[in-house]
Amino acid sequence: MAGDTKIPGLTKIQPMNHASRKPIGISGLAAYVPPYRVWLEDWCEWTGGHWPKVREVVGRSFRVRGPNQSVYTMAATAVMRLIEQYDIDPTRVKFLGLGTESSTDNSAGAIIIKGMVDKALEARGMPPISRSCEVPEFKHACLGGVYGMKGAIRHLALDGAGGQAIVVCADIAEYARGSSGEPTQGAGAVAMLLEEDPKLAVVDLVGSGSASDYRIMDFRKPMVRFCGQDRSESHHIQDFPVFNGKYSTTCYVDETLHALADMYEKRRLNPSEYLRSLKTVFMHRPYRRMPETGWAISYLFALGRGDTDDRAELASYCYEAGVEPQAVLDEMRGRPDVAALAEPERLQYEAYPLTMAVFRVFRASRHYRREILDKLALGSDTMLDLGNLYTAALPAWMAAGFEQALDENGLSAGEEVLTLGYGSGDAAEVIPFFMADGWREATAAIRFSDAMQHAVDITFDQYEALHAGRRATGLDCLPVNEFVIDRVGQSDDRHFTDLGIEYYKYVG
Repeated sequence: MAGDTKIPGLTKIQPMNHASRKPIGISGLAAYVPPYRVWLEDWCEWTGGHWPKVREVVGRSFRVRGPNQSVYTMAATAVMRLIEQYDIDPTRVKFLGLGTESSTDNSAGAIIIKGMVDKALEARGMPPISRSCEVPEFKHACLGGVYGMKGAIRHLALDGAGGQAIVVCADIAEYARGSSGEPTQGAGAVAMLLEEDPKLAVVDLVGSGSASDYRIMDFRKPMVRFCGQDRSESHHIQDFPVFNGKYSTTCYVDETLHALADMYEKRRLNPSEYLRSLKTVFMHRPYRRMPETGWAISYLFALGRGDTDDRAELASYCYEAGVEPQAVLDEMRGRPDVAALAEPERLQYEAYPLTMAVFRVFRASRHYRREILDKLALGSDTMLDLGNLYTAALPAWMAAGFEQALDENGLSAGEEVLTLGYGSGDAAEVIPFFMADGWREATAAIRFSDAMQHAVDITFDQYEALHAGRRATGLDCLPVNEFVIDRVGQSDDRHFTDLGIEYYKYVG
């Protein structure tokens, strides 16, 4: 028989199967945010913005990176904090992933973080991260960190069983002065510890949902925008995106709906019953209003797939909005060509215009707080002061929410928490978490409020300078226990080239 054929010189070896049967998830979180804070009320005074609208739609404040900071310095600082706060043995870490859309090197990624952390650990007399550690970087706009987490869990379930994994999400959200995205800026990093028998939350990838579709131009970063830039005196590269705000919201909502539908099908869920059963939801949060909109539209779609009572609730919103319920149901069952809306003359069109009209009525109903705002409540107030952290936005919200739940007894062991990640381009992931028995002890070590506490309120002149990559006068805040860019290479000759390469140091 062909299956019994022996090849001379080779010994038959049985394949190894180390697939883990243990639950896998998150055991710890640690964050870094730069200290420099812009109050949005002040920003409105500087720019002529309408503060009541900005407060309602965007938030309260955001952070900007300081001199000599990059996505790598923030990521490495968050990893160091994670190791310290959870007393991690670095030799057990066999996977170090970086999720970001703010890399300044198109070759290396997480290996840069590993090198920085290793040097700092060795300076403290500690062993470095394992030499056999995998070091991937994950990129898909704001979804890179979620993909990194999924990659780490798959690693731990297979060849990395018995080890630990760290995934750090880090980004710098910068927008051109005067653009509609300017008040949604932010910067920071969140590191996650993943392992078998997690202390904080079990991650259920089997019960997750995915969606992706090419949407051309809702939010992109073509390299032509910064090619040829000279490094600023603060060692900054300006990485402003090309984006279309209203169209981006349309894409966010549509991908969220499709990812949820995928999860419903996998788990054979009744959508309306399931959404009502949840107490806590964390979503990608570029600004205050977007997750509210995404979750509210998801709830309306669930009503459209529900029983007689669900349809009656939906119909009541439809009648108040002056829309025929059947027309809304037909729209929900349709498949709008969202990519076709990416034409200049169609960017302002809605993919689901009737549902959006119903949504505006739903927002004023008594059910809106219970089904939408209350489920998004944990950590929401803290997030008003972070701005957009891109890949780090979702884990930052989780960290803030878990801390609030610890203070208010807002979660219980075994409880399901739903997370929804999104990345422009477009893709979305819906992943259920289940709180572990030891979540309280693991949450106590997060110290997210400590990371937020160190803040320096800056003036317009200081903001203008930092945004442009110049040294800002009057800022006496010195880095402590964090990584900074020491210098940037300038050599470009036959014998030695390091042009543009960043060199780092740890300031203890």
